[in-house]
Amino acid sequence: MTGNEIMLSDEERRIVEAIRQREGLDSIDQALEWLGKTAVRNGAKRITGRGRALYAVGGKSKPCA
Repeated sequence: MTGNEIMLSDEERRIVEAIRQREGLDSIDQALEWLGKTAVRNGAKRITGRGRALYAVGGKSKPCA
C-alpha cells in the first residue's frame, strides 16, 4: 500500500488513539486503515443490504469465454 500523510488535530489524534487501544491495534496508521475499511464496509452494506469482502476472493481460474 502506498503511504499517504494525514494531518490530525489533537482531538482527532486522541479519538484515533482511543480506537487503536479499543481494537488492539499496534499503531495510529493501523487504526486509520481500520477506520477506512470499516467506513467502506458500512457504506457497501447500506447500499446493497449485505456485507461485502474487502479482500481478493479466490474463485475458479477458468477464463471467461
